[in-house]
Amino acid sequence: MLKNSLLLFGLLFFTSSYAQQWNGYFLVASNSIQNGTSAALYDTSYNAYHTWTGLSEKTGYSSYLLPGGTLLRSVKGNNAPSGSPMGPICGKIQKHDYNGNLVWDYMVAGTDYVSHHDIQPMPNGNVLAIVYERKTAAEATAAGKSNSTAQMWPDMIMEIQPTGATTGTVVWEWHTWDHLVQNVDNSKANYKTSIVDNPQLININYKPASDWQHMNGIDYNPILDQIVFSSHNLNEWYVIDHSTTTAEAASHSGGNSGKGGDILYRWGNPAAYEATGAAVLNVTHDSHWADEFSTVPGRICGFNNRGVSTNQSAADQIIPPVNGYNYTLTTGQAYLPATYDARNTNAGIYSSNMGGTQQLPNGNELVCEATAGTIWEFNNTGGIAASHTFTGSLPQCKKYSACYIINAPPSIPTISLNGTNLVSSTATTYQWYKDGVKINGATNSTYTPTATGIYVVRITDANGCVHQYSKGYSYVKPNSVSNVIDLSNEIVIYPNPTTGFVRIKNVYAFGNNFTVNIYDNYGKQILNKKNASSVDLSSFANGIYSIQIISEKGIATQKLILNN
Repeated sequence: MLKNSLLLFGLLFFTSSYAQQWNGYFLVASNSIQNGTSAALYDTSYNAYHTWTGLSEKTGYSSYLLPGGTLLRSVKGNNAPSGSPMGPICGKIQKHDYNGNLVWDYMVAGTDYVSHHDIQPMPNGNVLAIVYERKTAAEATAAGKSNSTAQMWPDMIMEIQPTGATTGTVVWEWHTWDHLVQNVDNSKANYKTSIVDNPQLININYKPASDWQHMNGIDYNPILDQIVFSSHNLNEWYVIDHSTTTAEAASHSGGNSGKGGDILYRWGNPAAYEATGAAVLNVTHDSHWADEFSTVPGRICGFNNRGVSTNQSAADQIIPPVNGYNYTLTTGQAYLPATYDARNTNAGIYSSNMGGTQQLPNGNELVCEATAGTIWEFNNTGGIAASHTFTGSLPQCKKYSACYIINAPPSIPTISLNGTNLVSSTATTYQWYKDGVKINGATNSTYTPTATGIYVVRITDANGCVHQYSKGYSYVKPNSVSNVIDLSNEIVIYPNPTTGFVRIKNVYAFGNNFTVNIYDNYGKQILNKKNASSVDLSSFANGIYSIQIISEKGIATQKLILNN
């Protein structure tokens, strides 16, 4: 009854004196966020409308609401390994359903690693977590750190799939340590003479410290299949490719971008990669994309704690120079833009630490003035639509529609190829994208592609409340393959027979832009990957499969026997 009344309440409240506000519900994890054991949804008058009380452990940093009303929190697990940094250590992730029942309680900590700060719910039900990992002084020296006499705690990202009440599987990882550069020791593999010419790598000798990066905000873009994260200490926002396998994420090739786990884009502090340009970010939190239902879709946004001065913050937005699945850069120069594209400093907002923003569908911007415990909602002219100060600090805040709260998400759509058409699984509404760009008018369940590219479809649930995005489908238009050259003899598939994991040797024969398709013995496509030099079939049934590799250079097809 309570959840059903949310929608009616929202419709009634829209006509009230608070019409300037976007009609939704604020999620506040407690009145004293860190160390809190409660959470609440507040209406646009800041009255508590739904509460979670007596939560089993204390909030560590961030909290999110999942479609259907499940609460997701980073939690203080009191399990930090010896010697780890003193920032907002979490070590646990929990989910509580709308009625407060603990439905997932997962530890993210061990002898040499621990989660901290932010998490990010994924459309597939998985969770991204920022994690410190220990590196000894010897490991730091081996990585080219100069004058290394102490251990370091660089950051990694885990994607965790819940599998039970207290269990989970890490299905994807990305490690900063795999993408380092230095120019002080030419005996090391990561030595480069020029740092500025290698912005895809992070200079281990820029502001080295035990708590080196101090990542604190993470977000996922389902259209691009990319991740953005922010670094408190290095004063930058970074974008990486999530379409990679874990092996590719540790390398410098593969994925939609073709660059593996290397940095695709970075912004805020050109000095971090020895480029010329003014630093714009000065302590930053909550890097994220404005979603496509905001009035500034595709912008990267975040809280810039000392962006104006040592006692005034800014909510900054930039328009990144996105180019397909990569970002335009002139070699030897800093990534554009040279400064922010939009900045909100209204009401003299200032938070020495923490903080966040959200870009709302009506053009308003939600700003969390963290240390003051104040939530501001500004309209698109900078006027104050509403504000409220809670007791205690608020690391971040989000606002959700009533429709989102009461509706569970639909299944993630799948794309298949039927003749010359791409076909989405059944849904209520559809929207197609090519290489991260919306295709205007492509709103049917089928789409006939006219060019090679990676296609995504977005669907909506029956009530039009919750959207889901498919994985990218890599499509090569048949007539774009020059004379359909048969390259089957150019490659080697091994091992064959296989127990699941298959490598493709000499895949370079197809160039830098190719697609790998796997078909079962009935001709049904079961796997589609972009620029993959390996595939994992361990989740499929034993049998005979066909592997097809196609690019504009040609095509190859071979049989494959799976026996796991």
